[in-house]
Amino acid sequence: MSAETSPGEETFSSLLLEELKQRLLQAFRGERPGPPCPAARQLSRRDAEGKSGGRAAQEELRRAHLEGAMAWLRVELLEMKSQNQKLARTLLDISTEIQRLRNENDLSAAVESETLNMATISE
Repeated sequence: MSAETSPGEETFSSLLLEELKQRLLQAFRGERPGPPCPAARQLSRRDAEGKSGGRAAQEELRRAHLEGAMAWLRVELLEMKSQNQKLARTLLDISTEIQRLRNENDLSAAVESETLNMATISE
């Protein structure tokens, strides 16, 4: 890290990157990611209160927090997209099964009708 970053900022960045990594891994495994890590939120608040020193550091922390929130939203959107695709497949499967059952029912009704016609004719 550069000489301009404080140890608090380095810790925050490390926590943020680790949290982002975990969220992405959870998303690709199909697990539901939890809310943002409390340690990262607490560190962000503490540093924003002035312990990191300077307006530039506060702005950088604010940016990092926003980037973390955006990354979390991206993970959530990826999860929603995956769920949407699964639902679409399920609906298509259900529609196909309904159509198959209708065709089967129509076919059996036609066969039954033909059988009744033949029985009526033979009497």
